[in-house]
Amino acid sequence: MVITYHGGEAFKVVFGDTTLAFNPVSKDSKLKSARFGADIALVSLNHPDMNGVEQVTHGEKKPFVISGPGEYETQGIFVRGFKSSSTHGGDERLNTIYTVSLEGMNLCFLGALDSTKLSGDAKEKLENIDVLFVPVGDDGVLSPKEAHDVSVELEPKIVIPMHADDSKKLKDFLKEEGERNGKAIDKLTLKRRDLEGKEGEVIVLSA
Repeated sequence: MVITYHGGEAFKVVFGDTTLAFNPVSKDSKLKSARFGADIALVSLNHPDMNGVEQVTHGEKKPFVISGPGEYETQGIFVRGFKSSSTHGGDERLNTIYTVSLEGMNLCFLGALDSTKLSGDAKEKLENIDVLFVPVGDDGVLSPKEAHDVSVELEPKIVIPMHADDSKKLKDFLKEEGERNGKAIDKLTLKRRDLEGKEGEVIVLSA
């Protein structure tokens, strides 16, 4: 599995011949958007910063779009969406937390989550997380301390911060996590065996 970050909350996850897009940036956003073909597109929040399905519809690939709570299965991939909230963009609106199982690894994508208080359903089912994508910021998503608290509560093996467009917010989060080295890497390549012995390791990806 190869995970690449495209800024904001946009990620490209590739395994074999299959490509997933998480919260792709729309061409209507002020954020820079990336264009590539995806087989599955997951949208946590209906906002231009995160709903750019058109940007990941490319060539022969037209993605299966998941944009809300529920259970989904496509191309042998099982996805669960859990209801939460966000005030990103100024108004309170529905945010969906996603879990995806790939290559024997469990990904949890918090989207634009703005509260440490998870729903009972989410608390019960968000377990055995290998890779956690957590938003960091103050513009309608978790603050650095809140992002740390959620990361501790969910006990993932790897934590990937996202959303932060302010380097200070990211540094504050890394300080909360006790991380001294915030050097970003271009992409994360993972196999199941790479997770052995890891407990909450923070990995910063460059956009």
